[in-house]
Amino acid sequence: MKKLLVLLAALATMALILSACSESSAEGGEDAAKEVNLLFNFATNSLDPHVDTSYVPLRAGIAETLVYLNDETLEIEPWLAESWSSEDGQNWTFKLREDVTFQNGKPMDGEAVKASLERAMTDNIAIKNALRIESIAVEGPELTITTTMPFPEFPSELVHPNTSIIDVSETDFINKPIGTGPFAVASFTPGTAVDLVRFEGYWDGAAKLEKARFSFNEDANARSLALESKGADIVFRPEVETVEQLEAIDGVTVESTSTFRVHQMTMNLQRESLKDVHVRQAIDALIDRDMIAETILSGHAEVATGPFPSSFSFAPDYPEKKRGIDEARKLLEQAGYTEQDGVMQKDGEPLTWTLLTYSARADLPLIAQVFQSDAGQLGIEVVIEQIEIPEEHMAANRDWDLTTYSNLTAPRGDAGYYLNATYHPDGALNFSGADDNKLTAMIDELNQVVGQEQRSDIAEEIASYVDEQMYNSFVLHPNTLVAYNSDKVKNWTTTRSEYYMLTNELDVE
Repeated sequence: MKKLLVLLAALATMALILSACSESSAEGGEDAAKEVNLLFNFATNSLDPHVDTSYVPLRAGIAETLVYLNDETLEIEPWLAESWSSEDGQNWTFKLREDVTFQNGKPMDGEAVKASLERAMTDNIAIKNALRIESIAVEGPELTITTTMPFPEFPSELVHPNTSIIDVSETDFINKPIGTGPFAVASFTPGTAVDLVRFEGYWDGAAKLEKARFSFNEDANARSLALESKGADIVFRPEVETVEQLEAIDGVTVESTSTFRVHQMTMNLQRESLKDVHVRQAIDALIDRDMIAETILSGHAEVATGPFPSSFSFAPDYPEKKRGIDEARKLLEQAGYTEQDGVMQKDGEPLTWTLLTYSARADLPLIAQVFQSDAGQLGIEVVIEQIEIPEEHMAANRDWDLTTYSNLTAPRGDAGYYLNATYHPDGALNFSGADDNKLTAMIDELNQVVGQEQRSDIAEEIASYVDEQMYNSFVLHPNTLVAYNSDKVKNWTTTRSEYYMLTNELDVE
């Protein structure tokens, strides 16, 4: 019955997609516009670039940031900002491009950029904490930005999608933000799709596509079916089990690219049982990473020993750990737990965990189920709770113990972003509630260091300390899977940062 319901839901989704496509073709006839439909795995109900956690405005080419991340060199490069400089790491001068206009024809000048950044900090406390801006002054095409403290890595924070520059005098941020990107919003149906049209005045050359659709479906199987039936041209994260089937289709290309992402077990350090490091270590020991990588991800992943992929200079050589159910039992015994009548307990209270997960990343619920099964062998009840938007839920609720969560850990080629966001008390992604004075001091020291070699050394020390304390447990580094109709789609690039998708260079036959 369950399989039948899933199939019916997928067929219903396909019917809607195909209906939309047939209507588009009928309207355009032989002169149909050059367009693509990209099907993404996260739905959004808002296009507000400053708060949208799915980063759709940047990914869909609606908005842009001052600074761009080069996916190959992992270095930041000019984008809307032409250049930047600082003599002391606290007072920064940014020179803006002078040939950029918003999609409503207004110039992107210093005052507009200042207003956009200030609005981002007002509406998104995480961005305010990340940027640490004390003041912004404008003189012609130049911005003088002063941070609250010396912050040598400040420009890299401006890669973040929530710092996208928009015209804040146009106030329908949710449905039609006005950015500087190659595509303007034609219409937006929350939770379904945003339809886009080419912005003819784009500063870097008008897009090759006339139209585009950035649509959403959190069902991985439905995304795969959409590509098979040509209801979508590009599918982000198709179901892993369908990869071989998709690769066998004439004209379909599947790309599996390593990323800066980690699947982790986020721990709520405010929960009584998780205040004990031995319990946290037991959770880590229970996770069968090799099995998960091979069965759930079909090998499209690297087993994680920490938050950063092993290729980064700031990824430590972690000490070998004992793993498995027997090791987890020993660690729990050190925390005062005993297994009685098949129930793990302490002081007569059974050990029970609430584990959050979400379906937008299809492998996370499966990881949760594997963990639930293994914990059950120790007499631990794990109650799995499905949520929709993990960041919002974890921030607003503290009645959970664990969350299978996926996060970009080094999207700018540097450890500072993840360590600040995840472990600093003011961090935007500090859902664990980590508040460790020693750890905070180490992160503050990192924030004031410029040289990459020294930064890597400090970051390595921090990552080792996090491992000792087991503030989170890291499962694997998944590859990004993208499948697309390569007979039609040209110039598609699967990026490691996952930030840049619909570009002015994307084209169709």
